[in-house]
Parts: sequence; structure tokens; C-alpha cells
Amino acid sequence: MSTPPAGQPGPGGQLGPGGAATVPLRTGGSPSGPADASGSGSVDASGPAGSSGPAGGPARPGWHPAVLFTPARLRQLGVLLLLGVLAAIVTGPTGNSDKPLQAAKDSIVDVRIVLYLGLAVALWVVLVLGAELRGALERVSAPVRAPIGAAYGRRGGPIVLNLVLLAIAIVAPLVVSTAAQQSMVNDIGIYALLALGLNVVVGYAGLLDLGYIAFFAIGAYTTAYFTSQTAMPWHAPFTLNPFFVFPIALILAALAGVILGAPTLRLRGDYLAIVTLGFGEIIHLLANNADNITNGARGAFGVPHLSIDLLGIDYKWGIDPLPYYYLLVVIIVGVMIAFGRLERSRIGRSWAAIREDEIAAEATGVATLRMKLLAFAIGASVSGFAGVLFASKQFFNPQSFSLQASFFVVAVVIFGGMGSRLGVLVGAVVLQGLAFYLRDKAPPADRYIYFGAVIVIMMIFRPQGLVPSRRRRREIQLAEEGIGAADSLGVAPTGGQQ
Repeated sequence: MSTPPAGQPGPGGQLGPGGAATVPLRTGGSPSGPADASGSGSVDASGPAGSSGPAGGPARPGWHPAVLFTPARLRQLGVLLLLGVLAAIVTGPTGNSDKPLQAAKDSIVDVRIVLYLGLAVALWVVLVLGAELRGALERVSAPVRAPIGAAYGRRGGPIVLNLVLLAIAIVAPLVVSTAAQQSMVNDIGIYALLALGLNVVVGYAGLLDLGYIAFFAIGAYTTAYFTSQTAMPWHAPFTLNPFFVFPIALILAALAGVILGAPTLRLRGDYLAIVTLGFGEIIHLLANNADNITNGARGAFGVPHLSIDLLGIDYKWGIDPLPYYYLLVVIIVGVMIAFGRLERSRIGRSWAAIREDEIAAEATGVATLRMKLLAFAIGASVSGFAGVLFASKQFFNPQSFSLQASFFVVAVVIFGGMGSRLGVLVGAVVLQGLAFYLRDKAPPADRYIYFGAVIVIMMIFRPQGLVPSRRRRREIQLAEEGIGAADSLGVAPTGGQQ
């Protein structure tokens, strides 16, 4: 091999002292790329299997056969197809003890299995072509997103967006059926209000409360106690208009939150969740077994509807869901405005500090126990407030305040986006809207399968929630980059990983 003349650099080299040609060495972590295991400084140009062409050529697209049919991708397809078969069996006909496998056989040979296998293949294609599909979606939506983003970034943009969403909320019940209106009140509206209260505890302060529905029960039974002489065996010697019970239920629920939180908020993470879970079960069992007080499993009958008789105004809420819906809209808007101001206050910043790192927050002078008690009390008070609306709207019994209902409120908050007020509303609309859609489409025993599938898919592809808060989105992004932790339910950030 010939060598270059003295004083001239070799290929890719530089002139060293005395005109000698030198070749730069690649070291791990240098801009040139990481060194290989042999230390020779050469780098494999092929990249991930099937991601680039031969001899370091241009990267192959995701739909190229060399990428699409690698062993790892084929194993992934096989797993998804098995899950599709399992979903067809689980949602198929119910078996019996005489022929336990007959239902599974009928599900496999039924034409429905084609739909589930098709969904499995479609999900596999989305996983394989995720980058290409995301890029195509961004290119298609760019002409729409650009002006919307510019308008949202201007001064007053968020206010305009909120007003548009409010207008949609006002018009929506006018174009749906009466059954849908009932669902918008009993399911979406009530649970959206509950989720807003729980969002203070889970999203702002980072405390996992699994017994939150207990405060909802306290508000409902307080309403029955003060407003009717016949709803329960135990009642007040006088009756009040349900509107006057709102502040009473709010105070009693907040007091219950303080009583629960004072001895238990020194616990963290899973331990606190277990304690709140036990509190919720205690309230549920008391309501179910105290026949002489709450009327037991029979529930409370005859709670009067909301009414106004003041300054010449005489109006009574009846069985029509629309007045309740618009009252809920007014209450939810007021709660969102109040919580928005609270989040931007010193108290909100203290909650954020506690959620990020409680030890560091306490070291900087934050009264952690007092702030956590305040979060518990505020969240509980909103739940008690919702209990008054629920009790005055319809009949209720202890099954309305089961552990399953408490878990569902937590799912709404996480699904919509912890710490995001708009997110929890969207989460309530999507999950309860799905429940209303499945009411006539799927058997009751199968509905939770679809719920679980939606939540699992959501947590895989968008763990920050449907409409995350900016802080939560930043936490997820930093965690993906190896900086800190994205868990806002008790795990403190660990610092950057160098």
C-alpha cells in the first residue's frame, strides 16, 4: 500500500508535528460515535436490524419486508393474534358446567373472530409503522394545527378555547335523546365533578386516595338526613331545602377528610392508598348494615328535589334531566375557575413541590402535613358537594358508593390526565360515553373487558393522559430521557442520570 508524501495528510487524516500524517481516533461518547467492543474505533453502519440498507445505505422504511418480517416482529404478531383469539373467547357466549369448552369452541368458529384477528393485525401494523404513521398524520394535520396553535399561543387564546368548549357543552344535550341526557347528568356530570375533586388530591398533591367515594356517600346521606322525614329512619327534627344542605355537606365531608388524613397522611405511596381503601370500605359497610340509621341496603327514598322559592322566584327541579345538567355545568365551571386560581397560588406550588419530592419540599420550608391535609379536605368537600346533587336527583343505596365506583373515579383522573382540569372532564366524557354506548351493545359482564382494554392501550401509548397538564407532560418527557421519575403518586425524582 502506498503512503502519501511527507507533509500531506492521508485519507481522513491531519498533519501532525513534523508533517507526519495522523488519523483521528474514535472514542466512546465522541461525536464520531461510540467505539466498538474491539477498540478499533470502527462503527457498525447497519444500525438496528432491518433499519438501514446494506453496507450502511439509507434506512429502510418500516413497511420494507426486511423490517416487517423480522423474527421479533413475527413474534409480536403472534402474541397479538393470540390476544385477539382470547378476546373473542372472553366476549363470546357463556359456557356451562356440562360442556365447559363448548363456549370457547363456538367463539373460535364464529365469524366474530375475524373481526378480532383483524383488529390484532391492525394494531400490529400501527406498532410497526408507528413512526411513519405519526409523520404522515403530522403532515396532514399541519395546515390545521398551525393556525390553531398560533391562535392558542396568543394572549387570550386559552380563554377563547374554553368558551368554545363551554358553548359545545351547552348545546350538546339539545341534540341527543332523553336517555343520553340522563347519562350526561348521572354519569358524566356527577363523575366529572368527583374527578375534579380527586384531581386535587392525586394530580396536584400526588396522594393516592382509593376511598374517595366515601365522602360522596357522606354528602348523599347528609342530604337525606336534613331534607326528609321519611328517607331514612334517622333524620333531623326539621327539614331543609337541599340548597341549604350544600354548605353543610361540604363542611362535614371536609371534616371527614381531615379526620381521615390527620393520622394517616404521614404514610406515603401504597400505605396511604391501603388506609384510604379501608376507610372507603368502612363507610360502605356502615351504610349497608346500619338499618336503623341509613335504612341499610334498601337505600334512601323520598329525598326532595332541588327547588328555589326566593324573591318571587318559584322553581323546582323535577325529573327532567336538563335543569340538573345546566346546574352541573355552572358548578363545574365555578370549580374549575377556583381550582385554576388555587393551582397558580402559593398553595398550588406547595402541592407541586410535595408531589415532586416531599423531603425536599419539607427541607425548603413547606408545611407538608398541613398542605396534604388541605388537599384532602378540599377534595373531600367537592365529593360531598356532588353527593348533595346525586341524592336530590335520584334514589340511592349503599351500592352507589361501592369500591368499584371509587376505582372508576381514579381511572377517570388518570385516563384524562393527572393535574389537568380539562383532562379529567374529557376523561369522564370518554369513559362514561363508552359505558353508555356499550349499554345496548355488550352484555353487562363484558363491558369491563372493553374498559380495561381502552385503559391499557391508553397507558401504553399515552401514559400522560388524554389532555395532560404541561407539568405532567414535561415529567413524562424527562423520564423518557432518563432524568427524574414520572410517577407523581409518591415516588420522588432521582435526579439526572449521567
